Order: sequence, then C-alpha cells, then structure tokens
Amino acid sequence: MTFEQLPLDPRLLRGIQEMGFTKLTPVQERTLAVTLTGLDAAVQSQTGTGKTAAFLITIFQGQLVAEASRRKALIIAPTRELAVQIEAEAKLIGRYLRASVGCFYGGVGYNHQESMLKRGVDIMVGTPGRLLDLEHKDTLSMRDIGFLVIDEADRLFDMGFLPDIRKILRRVPTLKLRQTMLFSATLSDPAIRIAREYMNRPERIEITPEQITVDTITQELYHVGSREKVSLLLGILKRDNPKSVLFFTNMKCDAERLCRKLVFNGYRCEFLTGDLPQSRRLRIINDFKSQRVFFLVATDVAARGLHIDDLDMVVNFDLPADSENYVHRIGRTARAGKNGKAVSLACEKYVCNLEAIEKLINMKIPAVFAEENLFVRDKSRGMIFKAAARPRGPENRSRRSGQPHGAPNRGSHMGRPRHASRKTLNR
Repeated sequence: MTFEQLPLDPRLLRGIQEMGFTKLTPVQERTLAVTLTGLDAAVQSQTGTGKTAAFLITIFQGQLVAEASRRKALIIAPTRELAVQIEAEAKLIGRYLRASVGCFYGGVGYNHQESMLKRGVDIMVGTPGRLLDLEHKDTLSMRDIGFLVIDEADRLFDMGFLPDIRKILRRVPTLKLRQTMLFSATLSDPAIRIAREYMNRPERIEITPEQITVDTITQELYHVGSREKVSLLLGILKRDNPKSVLFFTNMKCDAERLCRKLVFNGYRCEFLTGDLPQSRRLRIINDFKSQRVFFLVATDVAARGLHIDDLDMVVNFDLPADSENYVHRIGRTARAGKNGKAVSLACEKYVCNLEAIEKLINMKIPAVFAEENLFVRDKSRGMIFKAAARPRGPENRSRRSGQPHGAPNRGSHMGRPRHASRKTLNR
C-alpha cells in the first residue's frame, strides 16, 4: 500500500514523499488504518519499522481535520536523544504545514523552552520530568491536548517513569476528548494496564515473535576471549571495510576505552555515554547522523530511537544483559527495508547472555569460526587507557574524545577509517 492511497491532506502527503517514503511498512499500514479514523491504538512495534512516522502522520492529519479546535499534541519519549529525533522528523514531514513543533528535555536551561511555549507550540515532544516541571511552573498547559503519544513505553517504565506517566495522564483531558497512541517493543503488563486505565478501548496491534528482527539484517556471532576481542574486531573491520559502524558496549568506561583503542589503531571515532553533557551528546549524534563521524562507540543510550541513514554495521562488542536491547541495537541498521550487518562478539564474560537473546529472537545467531588470519595486531595492546575528565561546560566543548591517555593530540577523529602509519596519525 502506498501513502497516496491514504486519505491525507496534499500538503502532508508532499512532505511524506519528500522524505522518500512511498510504501507503508506493515506497522504503518496496520496502525494508520486505525488511528486515521480517530481511534486509540496500543502498538507493539519492533525498532526501525517506521512507527514514528505513523503517529506523526496521525497527529498532523488529525490537526488539519480539526484545525478550528486547535487541538495540540503531546509526545512523551524516554530520552532526550529520542525526543530530539522525533522533533526533527516531525519538522520534515510537516514542512509544508503551519504546525509548530517544540522539544522539551532536561539537562539544559528553561529559558529557550519557556519562550517556545509562550509563542505557542502545536506539537510538544519531551521527556516526562521536564514536561512535568514546565507544567508545575504553569508554563506548559496540558488542558488542550487532543493527541497523546507514549513512545517506547517499555523503556519509560524500565527507567522508572511510570509514576510520571500516570501524573501526565491525570492532567490531560479525559480519554473521550483525546486520541491516545502507545508504542512499545513489548506490550508488557504495565503497558497493558496503562492502556486499560487511560485509553479509550484501544485497538491492539502486535508484531509476532518471528518478526522481531528484520530479514535484511545479516547476523554473525564470534566466540572469542576477552583479550582477543579488539584484535578480532580490527580484522573484521579490515575484511568488511564498512563505511559506518555503531559499536555497543555494556559499560560506560568500556565505551571510552574501546574508542581510544580504535583511534590508536587508525580509526577515527567518537564515544557516546549517558554521563556526557547534553550539548556534547547532541553534537556527537548530529555528527554521526550527518556522516561527519563514521564510527561511534556507545552504550545502550543509543540502542533505541537513534535513526541513522545507511548505517552499514552494528557491532555488539559486548552481548547485552537485557536480551531486548540486542534487538534494539541491531535495529539501528537495515532500516526502512535496507540491508545491514550485525556482528556480535561473545566472550567468556558475557556469553551467558546469549541463550536469552536467541530465545527472544527465536533463532540461533549464525556462529562464524574466526580463522587465525582474521586477527589483526592490536597496536594498543598493553596500554592503559584512563577515562578522561568530563567537560563541564561550553568552554570545554572542543575537547576531543578517543585520545589515548598521555598520547599527543592526533587531530580530529572525524572522517572515514584509515589504516594509517604513526606519521599519518600525527598529521
């Protein structure tokens, strides 16, 4: 089914087409069949299937139909990164509409966000804590919300936001006066209770377990000792020569350490962890999305909601303890029907997580035997990489991540990978 077959306003359809969207994904088709009629929906949506576009199209079309009533929309997201990404996609899809979009999250000052609200915002995207703060200050009103979206509900609940979600749901208009959409990787018990208590007989849309990972992702698993993981990783990168890679570690310190090792071995990259200042996190994400950075090491702060066009490869340097995070991690590649590759390194420390992952995805991850020639000498082996001091403000924004402790400044880490000599690295 194509978007032209939907009863959409021509201006909205034009924005969708310029985004490169032509055919609806299964989640979009099933969701829009319900939500464009004004009904509530509780959707179990796997990552990378286009669910953000589904609820944004619903909101835009609904606001256009009821333009005289000025019904506003509130989208709740678990993280600042996801909120910013939803805001960006909303501005692109609605570029030919008059609807204003604003993003509200913590970690930054209130002045800019309060100024946006005073000017008027039609679609508000934000994290629960900041939304409630602004509402408590009487800056943000929830009384005129006509569309409510709870995105990544399972993660919101895992992060302890269930009480905040309930507070917001008690502040918005009664369920008969709003349309509510809930999206979750799994329709867990908390999600189902929210749907029953605060939604108006929602249509339940589920993805079957067999569809939990997309077929266009090539998955590989390597059993390797901890001491040889970097060496094997370097060999895989040399063999496959991917243009862009997102690496995942389980610990923040390991993300920074792996980034520094990759830099020392000639790969220019950045690292992303939850304790970095918000301005720096956004800069790193924007650089990666705009292909000014081609290699990024991250913790699960980037596992959900981060949309990267044409990401060649995802590497689970560590197998995640939460099996659902495996699905979210590898879902960063092969988005919108494209092909991608997911490589997982199972060492003695994290191999115990493998059984639960394979049970969740209902398949054995194809194991590949690493021949001796696949291991590449790790030039950083034996070196000690200490965590760098975190920048505290804009004055430190130029500090570059990934430098080996005590090593000379090797210049920018941005750009494509380079298997280079020490002379090249010091340019």
